[in-house]
Amino acid sequence: MSEPTRAVQDYLKTIHRLGGDSETVWPVDIAARLGVRAPSVTGMLKRLGEAGWIDYDPGRGARLTERGIAEARRVIRRHRLVELFLHRVLGLDLSEVDAEAEALEHAISPRLEQALAAHLGEPLEDPHGHPIPTREGVLTTRQLRPLGDFRAGDRVMIREVQDDSPDRLRRWQELGLVPGASVRVHSFRPLDSLFEIEVAGAVVSLGRESLIGLFGEAKSGE
Repeated sequence: MSEPTRAVQDYLKTIHRLGGDSETVWPVDIAARLGVRAPSVTGMLKRLGEAGWIDYDPGRGARLTERGIAEARRVIRRHRLVELFLHRVLGLDLSEVDAEAEALEHAISPRLEQALAAHLGEPLEDPHGHPIPTREGVLTTRQLRPLGDFRAGDRVMIREVQDDSPDRLRRWQELGLVPGASVRVHSFRPLDSLFEIEVAGAVVSLGRESLIGLFGEAKSGE
């Protein structure tokens, strides 16, 4: 069977990231994520449905088939392995690796994929904290909460950071808001939507908007 085209892979990966492995995804959301016009999405979804990658209902949207899930996770695995290699081995910044991996993920052979995984020690997460699918396509799911949902007194372990805004990533790194960081919410002022957060021994003031894309879990026993 021939390799799916880059466009097909990008659509399947996008549908998966929007939750299309377990629920129906609206075409308008796919268009927004890919930055393309709605008519283009409609045409591609029809072709993906005919090819068996998705179940497509023009009145509702798209949901990945088992075949579509497997291919989407294969691409996601390669993307995240490349990100980790670029960051850990080549020293690229967190804010750079997503764009570079986007270009390289389509050119990686199964042999190179496994060589990368072996060299990196069969890693479980990419540099942004996102789980890496296994070779068999198993993807760990976690119940994480946005950092902005926590309140004064909460201690939080940051587990994932959104990777689609280089400027925001650079700012988070400057503050120490990276995967693995332990933070404490000192206070929250609802009227100003302003948080005071302790990270690495320093207290910083950040608006709710500045926290969008940071996900963590409550730390217990402290």
